[in-house]
Amino acid sequence: MNIQELFQKGGPAMWPLLVLSILSVSTIIERLWFWASLLSKEKQIVNRILDAACSDWGAASEMARQANRQPIGRFLSAPLRLYNPEPDLFRLALEAAADEELASMRRGDKILEATIALAPLLGLLGTVLGLMNSINSIGGDISTQAMKGVTDGISTSLITTATGMIVAIFTLAFYRIFQAFLFNQAKIFRKAGNELELLYRQYWPAANAKGRSPGAEHSNSSFGSDGLNRRSLNSQESGERLREPKLKGSDPDVDSTSNN
Repeated sequence: MNIQELFQKGGPAMWPLLVLSILSVSTIIERLWFWASLLSKEKQIVNRILDAACSDWGAASEMARQANRQPIGRFLSAPLRLYNPEPDLFRLALEAAADEELASMRRGDKILEATIALAPLLGLLGTVLGLMNSINSIGGDISTQAMKGVTDGISTSLITTATGMIVAIFTLAFYRIFQAFLFNQAKIFRKAGNELELLYRQYWPAANAKGRSPGAEHSNSSFGSDGLNRRSLNSQESGERLREPKLKGSDPDVDSTSNN
């Protein structure tokens, strides 16, 4: 039995099953490509950013910015873009970025869920329609030949049930694999975020006391070093004004004494 005969015997329910199977396979291929590219680079990016954060927060911020094409890079870059954040705000930025990235990793889940739910139901519908046609074909004839036609019709109508179950089982297997990947990503995000926050909490009190941020040497991540420079510059200018010698005739008291 070839594909054409299978669809002819399966009835009209085979065409919706074909559409669902195409959607399912295309989504699975896209998700496999996504997870393969993500998992191959993720650990390397996390290790590089955390190692850089131990000594140079500006370099860590630049590495995270360069890794913006990867979810873990966007996640770690979110708090590093802030201007002198307090530790609580730093943690809030991590949590918001994690929620956004994990939600984007669920793309395609609705298609797979719909296929898992609808494929068996469409298979049963095709079977019911096939049984109705077989029973109607009997009419008033209960001969052996008529009963043989009924049994052949029943076996043919079960094709849609088998097809629907195959599509649903195949989709469910990959759906569970993708859910396992997503659960593992949540653990990686939590671990990397906690380590980055711990490093920041250790550095922030000293950096805040000095008026500097992690990586203040870099213009993108300075926490007020410009403000300190301006204040010191103003104080120097005011001191120079105080040290300037007064010109003759500028003090009225001195002029009046000399006249007397």
